Amino acid sequence: MAESFEHLLTHTTDTGVRVITLNRPEKLNAVNRTLAREFPIAVREAGEDDSVRCVLITGAGRGFCAGLELDPSQIASLSNAKSRTEQIEDLEWVGRWVLALRACPVPVVAAINGPCAGAGFAMTLATDVRVMSEAAVMTPGYARIGVSPDAGMTWLLPRIVGSARAMELILWARDIKFEEAVRIGLAAAAMPEEGFADAALAYANRLAQGPTIAYIHTKRLLNQTYDVDLTTQLKAELSLIKQCFATEDSREAIRAFGEKRKPVFQGK
Repeated sequence: MAESFEHLLTHTTDTGVRVITLNRPEKLNAVNRTLAREFPIAVREAGEDDSVRCVLITGAGRGFCAGLELDPSQIASLSNAKSRTEQIEDLEWVGRWVLALRACPVPVVAAINGPCAGAGFAMTLATDVRVMSEAAVMTPGYARIGVSPDAGMTWLLPRIVGSARAMELILWARDIKFEEAVRIGLAAAAMPEEGFADAALAYANRLAQGPTIAYIHTKRLLNQTYDVDLTTQLKAELSLIKQCFATEDSREAIRAFGEKRKPVFQGK
């Protein structure tokens, strides 16, 4: 049974896209304890639902996610060396976001509709594809408040843009507009502000219509590629492509190629 959420909106389109909307618009969807708890649950539910073929994450209102909402009491908790257990729990807030996104078997698209900073920015790095409104701005943000990154940013960002550029972006904590984001690979595409939600959903729909099993295996291979040697990866590729050739989707694609038509994938 799906869980109801206080700070998330979720629905599934008839094309199999599970839309997860961060819903604290008055706070630019900044992360509090409740949102931090709810988000990985929603992502896991999507990944476990056989009807879901793609996940689309976006923000309500004019922002995507402004990062952690740190009020003075939370800051004191994080910096109090005597509260070690509480520190660990707090620092795992957005770590659980990242692990849930990386474990989600189907493609995950971040539709960055507005300001995207700190842990919110890091969260998008754990998704598979990022599309961006031309009105949106990304920033690592951490140096602006005198702290080092969390939420997997130092692991994810260098793998996307390279270590030297990641260092520069994090140290300067500057705004990254859509032109640069596309140029350096942070965003796969930028779309006009007007109609962005519909355009991002159309993008996710195209993925949802693809060969789901092949996508699942592709994600698995790419997620492990930095952790194994070449021979291990070659063996994994061979094993998984054999599994793909045994699927109905692969047989349909081969038939469609011979018949000079577009294949209709069923995720089987």
